[in-house]
Amino acid sequence: MITKILKNPQAVTGLVLIAAILLVALFAPFLAPNDPEIVDITLKFNKANEQYPLGNDALGRCVLSRILYGARYSMGICLPILALLSFIGLFLGTLSVCGGRFLNGVLDFICDVFISLPQLAVGIAIIGMLGDGFETIMIAIIVGMWAWFTRMVRAYAQVEMGKDYILAARISGCGTLKLVFRHLIPNIMPQFVVFISTGIATTILMVSTFAFLGLGLSAGTSEWGAMLKDASTCIYNHPEMLFYPGVCILVTAGGFNLFGEAVRDILMSGEDTL
Repeated sequence: MITKILKNPQAVTGLVLIAAILLVALFAPFLAPNDPEIVDITLKFNKANEQYPLGNDALGRCVLSRILYGARYSMGICLPILALLSFIGLFLGTLSVCGGRFLNGVLDFICDVFISLPQLAVGIAIIGMLGDGFETIMIAIIVGMWAWFTRMVRAYAQVEMGKDYILAARISGCGTLKLVFRHLIPNIMPQFVVFISTGIATTILMVSTFAFLGLGLSAGTSEWGAMLKDASTCIYNHPEMLFYPGVCILVTAGGFNLFGEAVRDILMSGEDTL
């Protein structure tokens, strides 16, 4: 599988973009030329120079430093969200398939209800009730997306449950828990990883959307969506303030989408045997 991915230009491009974003997020304190939170109104919209390579924003803060730290904030929120969504999806999705017709029907109905609700509206309602904060954003996105992950795992698991190796495991006396953790989950993980990689892009965009709407994050946070919101007031005079964080969101989401779609194509074309 790894060999096929490395031979696929689209997958390699996605991996390079993902690696670059993760490295920037990890080493932001060492790469940033200035403190991203320091305000100096005398440097308002200062042009790019040696000390401030991308200039300064409306409050005189270093734009490049805020962009670099923005990767840390965005990925620091999105990756834990994806980890929790993956756990919930794998647990409920496999439980739905292996837990009997009644449990499957109940979970299917609940998933239909949550999927029918607009994710953004659900998130806004939760943030309105719980207030601002990183934890609130995580809860809002998880509540809005858990049903999609559960439904996807359930679809993968249903396909696997009809295969001969599952029947053979049951005949040999394999219990439900052993069947799930030793046979079912390992065999659906390759397809699920593809879904996760594209889900990261969706999560990044949702976090940025909440920040752009002024929800969930405190004022002045150097997150890309929040930077877009701050820059929206000067779109005509200084459009570059919108351009920098917008490109970062585009590149990050594009990297994960490129990689996920490439791996999906490899799996669907039968170029690799799982």
